[in-house]
Parts: sequence; structure tokens; C-alpha cells
Amino acid sequence: MMDERSENLILEKSYQFSLIIIELYKFLTEKKREYIISKQLLRCGTSIGANVNEAQAAISKRDFISKMSIASKEARETLYWLCLLKDSHFIDPEKQKVKNLFNEINSIINIITKIVKSGQVSEK
Repeated sequence: MMDERSENLILEKSYQFSLIIIELYKFLTEKKREYIISKQLLRCGTSIGANVNEAQAAISKRDFISKMSIASKEARETLYWLCLLKDSHFIDPEKQKVKNLFNEINSIINIITKIVKSGQVSEK
């Protein structure tokens, strides 16, 4: 899996993003004592990479697009929870780590959206 990930941008980005989300989850639960939103964030933030990874074993183009569409939805949900954490002051939007986190999730959303759209266009 390591070789495949290093050769596939979205596999690598979503995996690395999952690691960051796990780190943020630990911070939120241990330091901020926030358990509800952080759990939601952990689930959807790590689900992006799981669905992208699952899409690699798709049995058809339609199956691939379906899995990537789920990854897209999870990424957008992740962005929602991150915005909620930022706007409720659990995370500081001025910190570089937080800025990088938002840049990364937006990059992931853009990549997955392009993958899904290009797959749907070629199916028609």
C-alpha cells in the first residue's frame, strides 16, 4: 500500500490528512475537553481516505465514482465540522496549523471533485 499511496496524490493526501485529524482529535479531547464535535470530525475526516482507498479496488467505473463521491461528501462534512470548531473558538484560525488544515481539506475537496466530474463526463 505504501508504494501505491506514494504514486497516487489523492491517496497520499487523504492518508496524511487522516493523521492530522487524529492529532487534532487528541488535542480537542485532551486539552479542550470537547468530545462530540471532535468525534464527528474524527469519523468523517478519516473516512475520506478510507473511501478513496476503497475506490482503488472498485469493480467498475460506476463503483469507483460512487466511492469517490462518498469521499467527497465526507470531505465536505469535515470542512463543516472544522468551520464549526473555528467559529466556536475551539481552534484558533490564526494558527498556521489551522490555516494549513483548511488549505488541505479544500485541496482534497477540489481534487476529489475533479476526479468525480471527469469520471461522470466520460460515462455519458
